Amino acid sequence: MRIILDTNVFISGIFFTGPPYQIVKAWRDGSVQLLVSPSILDEHQRIGAELALQFRDVDLKPFLDLLTIQAEIVLAPTLPAVIPDDPSDDKFLEAAVAGNASYIISGDKHLLKLSEFQGIQILKPKDFVQRYLASKGNK
Repeated sequence: MRIILDTNVFISGIFFTGPPYQIVKAWRDGSVQLLVSPSILDEHQRIGAELALQFRDVDLKPFLDLLTIQAEIVLAPTLPAVIPDDPSDDKFLEAAVAGNASYIISGDKHLLKLSEFQGIQILKPKDFVQRYLASKGNK
């Protein structure tokens, strides 16, 4: 199953327990295939570096390194603007289309408001875990 995680979900999956953690764990275990574009990877790294300054006891480097090795990097062409209220969220839609993702997992209100984009479902982390991971024992 090919998925996109928005930055909040990815970073939350490293720092906290709960659904984001379960999704990141499923990716690390190979149960789902995480897709990233260079712009998503840049954002993950930028936000990770900012948080590393605040939370010195959490080392994000192994996760970011794993991301560049284990995630599939897709080259996403720019699409016509979809989310005028937050154009920076368009990068997740672009990567999902370019990588033929089944799901975008997000807590972002702009993305969730769409609920789907070009056949790609947009779900909250909890909904994704309940629908797709809980039945596979990825808790």
